[in-house]
Amino acid sequence: MENLEVVRTMLAQVGEFHSEPLTDFSLPENAAAFEAALARVRAQFGHRHPLVIGAEEILTEDTLVSTNPAHPDQIVAIFSKAGTELALQAMAAAEQAFETWSRTPATERAAIILRAAALMRARKHEMSAWMVYEVGKNWVEADADTAEAIDFLEYYARQMLKLELVEVYQTAGERDTLHYIPLGVGAVIPPWNFPLAIPTGMSSAAIVAGNTIVFKPSSDSAKIAWEYFQILREAGLPAGVCNFFTGPGAIAGETLVDHPKTRFIAFTGSKEVGLRINERAAKPQPGQIWIKRTILEMGGKDAVVVDETADLDAAARGIVISAFGFQGQKCSAGSRAIIVAEVYDALVQKILEQARQILVIGDPEQREHYTGPVVSKSQYRTVLNYIEIGKGEGKLLYGGKALEREGYFIEPAIFIDVPPDARISQEEIFGPVLTVIKADDWQHAIAIANGTEFGLTGAYYSTDPERLAFARREFHVGNLYFNRKCTGALVGIHPFGGFNMSGTDSKAGGPDYLLLFTQAKSIAEKL
Repeated sequence: MENLEVVRTMLAQVGEFHSEPLTDFSLPENAAAFEAALARVRAQFGHRHPLVIGAEEILTEDTLVSTNPAHPDQIVAIFSKAGTELALQAMAAAEQAFETWSRTPATERAAIILRAAALMRARKHEMSAWMVYEVGKNWVEADADTAEAIDFLEYYARQMLKLELVEVYQTAGERDTLHYIPLGVGAVIPPWNFPLAIPTGMSSAAIVAGNTIVFKPSSDSAKIAWEYFQILREAGLPAGVCNFFTGPGAIAGETLVDHPKTRFIAFTGSKEVGLRINERAAKPQPGQIWIKRTILEMGGKDAVVVDETADLDAAARGIVISAFGFQGQKCSAGSRAIIVAEVYDALVQKILEQARQILVIGDPEQREHYTGPVVSKSQYRTVLNYIEIGKGEGKLLYGGKALEREGYFIEPAIFIDVPPDARISQEEIFGPVLTVIKADDWQHAIAIANGTEFGLTGAYYSTDPERLAFARREFHVGNLYFNRKCTGALVGIHPFGGFNMSGTDSKAGGPDYLLLFTQAKSIAEKL
């Protein structure tokens, strides 16, 4: 047990958590700094990177190639492709490192994570620039992603220190304490859509809590994950605590998940993969002596509800930004707009006007382009297929075309007069497709919003206090927003995670998130 006064002193020294400011690109000096970062990053295209298992860097003959979705012939980076044998080696390295890392004082672990935050802040524009090139984020979306990653590092370091100071009531004749100890070795499997923030949050929470991990980023965003991993190394993270592992998803979904020494699996991605991980993790393996913990954030079919009391101009803008930020490739994207009949036609017209104004399509390397490409060829095909399905389920009001240019560009699609039970109203598309649904009244609108298997985010535009109070109780999502967009959760302010098939409601960026990576040990000592 660490000296509590040392913990209190460090917590006082680091001060309260504050959100990382976003960059104002309207200032010429900020725009110039970002353009310079883009140039520096372009000059580093095409490097080959190894697996890092313990202290060993391993290059394999088989490789994974990361490309720029705006220019698919541009190779961003090349990565080694691991198989089952190397997955087992990574687990062994993590097991070995756990013996010492789990006994490292929380103050030392937190200090490393805080140093990583400072390093990331110093390289903020470079980290964002990698996102522009590797996944097609525009400047603003990339900058917000990096800011969120910094926030996760700063927040979880402080939360770990606070966990050390948890107190329980005392009884006569005893000294009673409660300690949060790490679980063990975990598999951390993040997605590509928030390619810095989510991997940083998932991995740093596990690490600062005293666990060791096999860190398997998405192949679509491995370069960004590599740059973050370099920051961890530079911050002083010991070898083997975080093992950088690139390879097919099946390796993570089978070897790492099934391994008897795996103590937890933290996953963010699709419902289908998440449920498969949950099922496999639930089956004990020979030699396994614990129940594996799964920390799952999965999909969403999120709704923005608007009633007749709302500010329609604000609602229209919120709908377009919620639906089409980062090409709709967010689990929090407001892919359904549910509008009461009284204002339906008027609001649809305003949505169309906002779409024409905001959705400027082009290479995200240029600041003026709001809408970039979808992330990959497979994503491109999936979205276009859903657009064809939508044409048979509603009226295509806007967009919906594949652009005849280099890259995976799709003109955002807006469908109106869509039934609530249509496929494009129920299935997560993960692309720039908005479904507009007419409701009889505000209660009907909320019922439609709840009428999916998901429950991640939602927004309700209304100025009626009684209706908002009803929505607080009955709009069943993990993150609910009133009179604002349904994307853009802030660390420490909007703990993020959803209900139903959206996951285990793990609440990333919240005060209880680290509890998912720890176990509580109660100790009573007779005096």
